[in-house]
Amino acid sequence: MGTLSLSDFKEVRIPAPWGHISGRWYGNRTERPILAIHGWLDNLGTFDRLIPLLPDYIGVLCIDLPGHGRSARLQPGMHYAVDDYVLIIPRVMKEYGWSKVSLMGHSLGGIVSFIYTALAPHTVDMVISLDMLLPSSLAPKQALAYVIHSMEKHLVEEDRQVESNLHEPPSYTLSEMTKVVAKGSFNSVTPEFAKHLLHRQVLRSQLYPDKFFFSRDGRVKYYNVTQMEPGFAEEMTKRIGRKPYLVIKASMSSYIGPKVEKPIAILHKINPHFEFYEVEGTHHVHLHAAEECARYIVPFIRHHRPPTLTSWSLSGKEQQLSAEEKRMQQEKFFERSKNKRSKL
Repeated sequence: MGTLSLSDFKEVRIPAPWGHISGRWYGNRTERPILAIHGWLDNLGTFDRLIPLLPDYIGVLCIDLPGHGRSARLQPGMHYAVDDYVLIIPRVMKEYGWSKVSLMGHSLGGIVSFIYTALAPHTVDMVISLDMLLPSSLAPKQALAYVIHSMEKHLVEEDRQVESNLHEPPSYTLSEMTKVVAKGSFNSVTPEFAKHLLHRQVLRSQLYPDKFFFSRDGRVKYYNVTQMEPGFAEEMTKRIGRKPYLVIKASMSSYIGPKVEKPIAILHKINPHFEFYEVEGTHHVHLHAAEECARYIVPFIRHHRPPTLTSWSLSGKEQQLSAEEKRMQQEKFFERSKNKRSKL
């Protein structure tokens, strides 16, 4: 039994009232796959380096969220929001007739997976969350400032898009674009790996044949973020119950920090199928440290979505983690968090 091939995929186009959702279904297309959801401003290319490391008996359906990649934009005058992205999951399930779903999400995709799982746990059989668990909880003044900023910028972007219908957007060489992606991700995506995101979000300029422009909807930069106060977040976490849930934290990222300690502690206490690991790297850890992430993801998939008898094989060579190593990894995070609090 081997691993998935990045060249073995089927382009999919799922109809939606505003247009369509684009995606790529990698590997096995005879059984229900894992549904993979990318992060903010990214697209399904974010999983390019991880896909070839996953077992080939199970497929992976990677989608572009609305306004991202090659999926349709929302109509003019509409606003993107996290809660609406959550509804993409049941839409995909309905399209393929699934009663259950397996989720893998990075960043925004991790938030979407958390919210959906908490709201409809009976339809989820496992979750893999990459450097994210739940939405950040901002102080009231910070939250208000963000909403005001987002509204103002959204209106500016709408005016800019009206202008763009008459004039082509600013264009760049591919080399310049890799630097733009790196800067926009706060150097989480290095120029070396930017190519994995660019191939689904650029179009060739008609004015300058050697240049390209970004094709994603600029309004996605100012989407509505769900504010989740601590008590509400904890109640949401409790609803996940015993669902298999794997969280991988990037060591150089702050997205899984003190504010999510309580939800993680809840999962650690009530969920015997909860696993937490830390991998060296920045927020896009699944891109630049794909092999290390796969070291935890592959055994998790094999345990909670094992091969059917028709494809069963004992030849898988991925490294299995001992129960002791898992326990030490998880306790390491809690001990470090405890030490940080004691210094405050």
